[in-house]
Amino acid sequence: MLAKLRREFVAITMVLVGLVLLGVLGSSFASSALTQRDLTRQALERALEGDVSGVRFGDSTGQDGPDVMLTVTLNVYWDGSAEKVSDSLLDIGDDTLEDVLNEVMASSDPLGESSTYPISWLRADAPWGWRVALADTYSRDATLRAQAKNDIVIFAASMGVVFVMAYLFSGWALKPVAKAWERQRRFVSDASHELKTPLAVILANTQILEGDQTLPDEARRWVDSTSDEAKHLQGLVEDLLTLARADEQEASGATSPTTRPGVDVTGLVSGCALEFDAVAFERGCSIECDLAEGVTATADPDQLRRVVRTLLDNATKYADAGTAVTVRLVRDGRRARLAVNNRGEVISPDALEHLFDRFYRTDGARERQKTGGFGLGLAIAKSLVEAMGGKISAASSERDGTTFTVTL
Repeated sequence: MLAKLRREFVAITMVLVGLVLLGVLGSSFASSALTQRDLTRQALERALEGDVSGVRFGDSTGQDGPDVMLTVTLNVYWDGSAEKVSDSLLDIGDDTLEDVLNEVMASSDPLGESSTYPISWLRADAPWGWRVALADTYSRDATLRAQAKNDIVIFAASMGVVFVMAYLFSGWALKPVAKAWERQRRFVSDASHELKTPLAVILANTQILEGDQTLPDEARRWVDSTSDEAKHLQGLVEDLLTLARADEQEASGATSPTTRPGVDVTGLVSGCALEFDAVAFERGCSIECDLAEGVTATADPDQLRRVVRTLLDNATKYADAGTAVTVRLVRDGRRARLAVNNRGEVISPDALEHLFDRFYRTDGARERQKTGGFGLGLAIAKSLVEAMGGKISAASSERDGTTFTVTL
């Protein structure tokens, strides 16, 4: 849980900082691009007016300099011929000029850029045809490309620094949470172990009293009640120990699925379903299986068996009378997917969010004697599935019923 929380903290931090960086760098690049295009337009307008000195980048005075934009002005006549009317250092080959002028004449916009060459153009109507100004934009485009590369490098380097800082800061920020979680885990584990001995004594004593034939009926009723509650408490202690062990495995990182052998999931699920046939009959429902042959998964067989039994127990317990609990197992690529579905009371979306929380019950008014549970079954199932490297989820609707899905 803490590792997941840390990953989420780092991810959220990187997304927020990344969006800010993208906004800043993107705005800077867009501003530069607009400025360069505006300077290109100014150079073309000057060229049409007869000023061929060009425009210096970063300076709209038009003074010559090493970074001046080169332009050339041409007259294009009605017959399609072109004549250069300005002295310019810009030298354009005949083939290139022909291609560019074809683009200029074919365009409905008087201002544009060549799709093939680094040349921008501005066209104006004239008595003999058109006057066209061309500007060399190679340096401008190279400058923008260099800025884009620099922005990418800055973004990547900044995100790397943010990742390191967020990771280190998250570890520091979550230290109190980690300590509290560890204290809670140890308390649950220690308290559960300490409760096992007195519970064993209570159960042994009640068994002795239950075997006493001279015990009055009134007294026997109290002994039976004490025995039932002690057994319920023993079950709760065992559940808490199971959760504590799962938390300890998660904290120690000893839950890698690569360390477990393959398990015959098909045979395991089939056996569990067979065990619950009688239970389902007593509860007024039935179990129908649709199991793919030969499905295996890297899992602990005892833990997986407990998960399947928990899902079958819940499904048969809350299924409407006369309905069927369907158990479906399929092979989904490299995954084994188990779905247990029943038809009963629909679980609300708010309840679904907390369904796997410890001690959570969908009906707060439901008595424990009615269901025989403590609200830990699904929490244990979730811990076991995640310890095996899998996922468990639940969905409920009026049309499809309630479905628990385990993916390994």
